[in-house]
Amino acid sequence: METHISCLFPEILAMIFSYLDVRDKGRVAQVCIAWRDASYHKSVWRGVEAKLHLRRANPSLFPSLQARGIRRVQILSLRRSLSYVIQGMPNIESLNLSGCYNLTDNGLGHAFVQEIPSLRVLNLSLCKQITDSSLGRIAQYLKNLEVLELGGCSNITNTGLLLIAWGLHRLKSLNLRSCRHVSDVGIGHLAGMTRSAAEGCLNLEYLTLQDCQKLTDLSLKHISKGLTKLRVLNLSFCGGISDAGMIHLSHMTSLWSLNLRSCDNISDTGTMHLAMGTLRLSGLDVSFCDKIGDQTLAYIAQGLYQLKSLSLCSCHISDDGINRMVRQMHELRTLNIGQCVRITDKGLELIADHLTQLVGIDLYGCTKITKRGLERITQLPCLKVLNLGLWQMTESEKVRKDLPRVSPDK
Repeated sequence: METHISCLFPEILAMIFSYLDVRDKGRVAQVCIAWRDASYHKSVWRGVEAKLHLRRANPSLFPSLQARGIRRVQILSLRRSLSYVIQGMPNIESLNLSGCYNLTDNGLGHAFVQEIPSLRVLNLSLCKQITDSSLGRIAQYLKNLEVLELGGCSNITNTGLLLIAWGLHRLKSLNLRSCRHVSDVGIGHLAGMTRSAAEGCLNLEYLTLQDCQKLTDLSLKHISKGLTKLRVLNLSFCGGISDAGMIHLSHMTSLWSLNLRSCDNISDTGTMHLAMGTLRLSGLDVSFCDKIGDQTLAYIAQGLYQLKSLSLCSCHISDDGINRMVRQMHELRTLNIGQCVRITDKGLELIADHLTQLVGIDLYGCTKITKRGLERITQLPCLKVLNLGLWQMTESEKVRKDLPRVSPDK
């Protein structure tokens, strides 16, 4: 009887299953294929987003979704043509194909055969078979795209970025994480700085270049000259950029978040360049930059004192550096100094005395702090998140019971 009901009323089943918790959905998913598929259609019937396993799905499902106001679709697994989705939902606004490992250029090519002016967001993260050929299709038919996620698409090259720069002039957010073939030339295309006919993606506000190992300071020069609207720039794990590249970034007045995490060639000198410019950064991450020390904190206090979030995990900073910084950082809300093993109770006392607006602090692996320093930190009036991680204390050293929320180990 259940199978019969599933076949006749899949929509009703999906609506009922949407109210179940994760455990119960797992149980009903074991009854039969129809129940399994229905249990995965989270929030479909509330007019928000459809999450689908594109296996035996009936093509008539997609016009039905459109009729209910569904405009955002996530494909959890792909075993039949993507064109069913595109043809059945001509007004689709967001398509998430993240992790669909079997998606190919051919499959995407069959789906994108005409302009789709409504589509604003496309996520192809970890679709590892996608190449520049697909980017050509995207640039040709998705000209209104504003968000493009290509993280982990390791076959993308500079040619693909040229195609993006040629066709996607409305793009505001681009993620190129771990696109290992991308180099300075490709970034030049995006910034409209090369001799190609491409205008560039000059409206970009969010750019992720994490782990793009071929990038050098020349890319930063292209970015500073061409992508003047950029607000968030992620350069973490880009080992090819150096202190000299920070000179180019130091006058990007629109930039408010810069991630330099694990950039091995960034030192106190790079921070100096940033601080001496006209930046109005709200967030800075230099965690795991081995050449960052106390002098960086002095530079931050002089020229980047408006920061609201600062991450210095595993940097070679000490209580002296904390002392040189805290008196100017009145707007700081989040401070991450995990694994800074030279920080002691003295540093925590300085933080507690001067950084009174702190909402969160990371002390993971700060092995020289004791109960005394933690007691001072927990008295911060706005503190909500405290990460202690590897820090240990005996039963006799327990800090007062009304500690702010303590996050688990990383």
